[in-house]
Amino acid sequence: MVNRFDIYLVNLDEVSSSQAKNTRPCVVVSPDEMNHNVPHSIIAPISLSSGGYPTHVSIELLGKQRAVILDQLRTVDNFRLVKKIGEVEIPVRKEIGDKLCELFAD
Repeated sequence: MVNRFDIYLVNLDEVSSSQAKNTRPCVVVSPDEMNHNVPHSIIAPISLSSGGYPTHVSIELLGKQRAVILDQLRTVDNFRLVKKIGEVEIPVRKEIGDKLCELFAD
């Protein structure tokens, strides 16, 4: 079952196949009510560098400093979630939630 703030390797190829070329880590940002009831999730890609943009949230993943890119949200079918590789730490979850609220506020 997919949960909010899980980190997955996600197949982002235009046409999904067993030989994915564009597989990258992403954070599930859709709420669990959605994740547990529909066959797709909203994800934010994780990049190697932050660049200091206000829509990027720093995160440590696999021993390296990276950034969750909240200005590149995407909805994907759950079959594209190749493998769970971690979860976002609790303090960073709040920062991601706050940034998402800021992005979509009136």
